[in-house]
Amino acid sequence: MANLITPFMLWLSIISNIYNVKLMAHGSTKGESTRFYDFKVQTKRVTKLCNTKDIVTINGMFPGPVVYAQEDDRIIVKVTNKTPFNVTIHWHGVKQRLSCWYDGPSFITQCPIQSGQSFTYNFSVVKQKGTFFWHAHVSWLRGTVYGAMIVYPKTGVTYPFKIPYQEHIIMLGEYWLQDLQQIENATLASGGAPPTADAYTINGQPGPNYNCSTNDVYQINVIPGKTYLLRLINAGLNTENFFAIANHKLTIVEADAEYTKPFTTNTAMIGPGQTLNVLVSADQPVGKYSMAVAPYKSGRIVKYQNVSAIACFNYIGAASDSLFLPAKLPKLDDKLAVKTVMDGLRSLNQVNIFKEIDKNLFITIGLNVQRCHSKTPKQNCQAMHDGVLAASMNNISFVHPNISILEAYYKKIKGSYTEDFPEKPPKFYDFVNGAPKNIPYDTQSLNGTRTKVLEYGSRVQLILQDTGTVNVENHPMHFHGHSFYVMGYGPGNYNPLTAKFNLVDPPYMNTIGVPVGGWAAIRFVADNPGVWYMHCHIDIHQSWGLGMVFIVNNGKGELESLPHPPPDLPQC
Repeated sequence: MANLITPFMLWLSIISNIYNVKLMAHGSTKGESTRFYDFKVQTKRVTKLCNTKDIVTINGMFPGPVVYAQEDDRIIVKVTNKTPFNVTIHWHGVKQRLSCWYDGPSFITQCPIQSGQSFTYNFSVVKQKGTFFWHAHVSWLRGTVYGAMIVYPKTGVTYPFKIPYQEHIIMLGEYWLQDLQQIENATLASGGAPPTADAYTINGQPGPNYNCSTNDVYQINVIPGKTYLLRLINAGLNTENFFAIANHKLTIVEADAEYTKPFTTNTAMIGPGQTLNVLVSADQPVGKYSMAVAPYKSGRIVKYQNVSAIACFNYIGAASDSLFLPAKLPKLDDKLAVKTVMDGLRSLNQVNIFKEIDKNLFITIGLNVQRCHSKTPKQNCQAMHDGVLAASMNNISFVHPNISILEAYYKKIKGSYTEDFPEKPPKFYDFVNGAPKNIPYDTQSLNGTRTKVLEYGSRVQLILQDTGTVNVENHPMHFHGHSFYVMGYGPGNYNPLTAKFNLVDPPYMNTIGVPVGGWAAIRFVADNPGVWYMHCHIDIHQSWGLGMVFIVNNGKGELESLPHPPPDLPQC
């Protein structure tokens, strides 16, 4: 009987979710429900860019299925791995309040789900609503294993702006003709940089600028005079992107699942791991308008795919054979366009931000070049000066352990990590302009699985400083388990005497783009016990070691303490 009940419940919940989606925006369903989903990790044969290959997907969908919920709902997702690859799923932006075991980063909060195994994620979206997404958090599987997660407000609670006529999910991605895991392995073995993506995609479609892609175009059909909400999600691996719609303005009303003061712009820059909700009014003459995605070339020595992805913002009544009006995008290295949007992001309401700080951390982020120790340097040491590329925070390149750090912490297993991540870099100098340009002097990083322990309730300020040791560039830094206030940012080296902070209405985010050759200051309260990964959401940087882990100790009582692990937690 149990085997009959489970599929029936899953079927019932799927039908219910389809129905609920149409109602949620108008506040006609209850919160604190339970939403069931069944994820099958499986390969699917796809044909794109004149090439056919197998990719890893969820339920054979690319992008994967949308998870719908309402604020405070419980979400239960059974993930069954039917591929030969290890996999985990991370629920990006969900704070996982007292549910750290379900956060998903491999070897941080869980061991991977191995081939033929299952694991059930079970968590609530406590006091959260907005646009999130889920993605694989093992290797580069995130390149095809991702999907949107939409959490609507509670019953009777509407948006703080006029309800749009329709909502659409716009997921930005990258696509490679070669197998992603082969690319990652070959890149790390070479010691050099990865190849550029073969195409950018919008909801999995590259658009007409690429070979064999004339008909691979995502399209939104709009009615003149109506306003639409676009939920922008950058699920790309290694590239930050500009997004624009020809002849149309974008009004940002939400960033990283938090409402913002409405801010209107021609172009948005959205980095991997970031989400933006924008309102777009169909106020132009009837026609076809391109939605365009191009790279933000923040790294001066980094190679990028320079061909834009195109989707169609199509007015109903436009001639089927009419051409797309081209979108006007900034220059690919336009830092001012990025700063303009960052400056415009403000919390919807005034914020009561804490003034007293318990922990003040200064963390440098950037790339490194390690000495070559290979007996075949031409194959394995292809970085500048015949070295090996790495990345670090406070000059520590993070090394994933062989067991989950959370499990080791909970069970007091010694030897897999240390608690000595430094609160400041080993030395201070002109981080942006004065970094040496030749190895081995001062460009090497130390390898280690180091963590920083925070007491429950600690009020933390964190200064993130980009470095020019190898290359200055924009780094989208994502923090698991917490959101944070972006207090300020600026060019050059952080100077506490001249830095300008927003103490009134700073935006509340989970992923911050640390400016090219600049700094960003964030504040958060460590009020979620567990093990939480902070890392660059550019996956090659993460592969090279640009990450670290915070451990938040238990507070007092059951509501401030990490619960015991689930019985089906995967084993390494």
